[in-house]
Amino acid sequence: MPRWKALPEELDPQVGEFTDRLRTLVDRSGLSVAAVADRTGFSKTSWERYLNGRLLPPQRAVIALAEATGTHPGHLTTMWELAERAWSRAEMRHDVTMEAIRVAQARAALDIEAQPAGAEPPAKAAKAVKAARSAKGVQVADPPQTAPAPRIPPVPHQRSSETPSASDFPEWAQAAAAASPAPPAAPAAGAEKSPARRGRVLMGAIGAVGALLVAGAAVLLLNPDTGVAKKTAAPAASKPTPSARPVLPAGVRCDGAACGGKDPEAMGCGGQRAVSPSRGMAGGALIEVRYSAVCHAAWARISGAAPGDRVTIGEAGSGLTARVERGGAAYTAMVEVTGDPAKVTACGTTVAGTKGCVQPTAR
Repeated sequence: MPRWKALPEELDPQVGEFTDRLRTLVDRSGLSVAAVADRTGFSKTSWERYLNGRLLPPQRAVIALAEATGTHPGHLTTMWELAERAWSRAEMRHDVTMEAIRVAQARAALDIEAQPAGAEPPAKAAKAVKAARSAKGVQVADPPQTAPAPRIPPVPHQRSSETPSASDFPEWAQAAAAASPAPPAAPAAGAEKSPARRGRVLMGAIGAVGALLVAGAAVLLLNPDTGVAKKTAAPAASKPTPSARPVLPAGVRCDGAACGGKDPEAMGCGGQRAVSPSRGMAGGALIEVRYSAVCHAAWARISGAAPGDRVTIGEAGSGLTARVERGGAAYTAMVEVTGDPAKVTACGTTVAGTKGCVQPTAR
């Protein structure tokens, strides 16, 4: 019976290659998964997930496995970084897919809720009508069609003069004329118009024009986009837009200057969110500058070191220092990075006095 299960088919090739290397190290050492868990400080369940490709191990676990199997941690962390990037890309694609599914489900739910109570969705109603028509001897009428809403004349946005007139609102005037009763028929030729009748016609015309003027004035007062509103409205005072604080991903607890002097793992800046823009050696110990683009901060890490070895990030005398106690690894607190992370300085010093500093990593 094989010791390891087949890796998932959907696993990224770089992640699969890295997982195979971890399995090879464990096989060559002759250790069981339980023994690996005892020597690295990570649980057996976690290592089963790491070695079966269901979860990418954190870098601390990879360094601990290198120490337990006698492997140089620098080479193993290089492969881990490639696998980490591939894992992050796969997670991003998964998140985009799940978001698209949630949006599609939300739109479908809203379309169903928008239907009147008791009414079938349009597609289902059309299928029901078609099925009923195909039944022998059954006559079914088409679904009732909703009559189109009457067209409402658009409200004018400009005026031809300071005093509203019927010419400024031609479509409203036509609508008012259509709604008003038809004028009386013209008298027969030769018939004489009485003064009283002419007076009534004149008063009716004056009343119609007055009604149009009142309607136009009301529209001008109520519509904020008209010429009068533009001339009389005082310009709104522009307010400065405050700089928006960047939205941090889930689990990230600081950004920039707020990360200064804090633990990168506790603030969620380490693990898959960090890369090593520069590396160096101090004796047999690996010195790295770790940089998180999400947190805009960097810190120094030493691995494969002896107790008492130190690592410092920043200028000598003013930087942050960490000392190796046990496990052969240690890392400093974070400093803010506003420029190129490859230019951040970090050096390590062994207990024997050997000193080494980082150099930019070739890309």
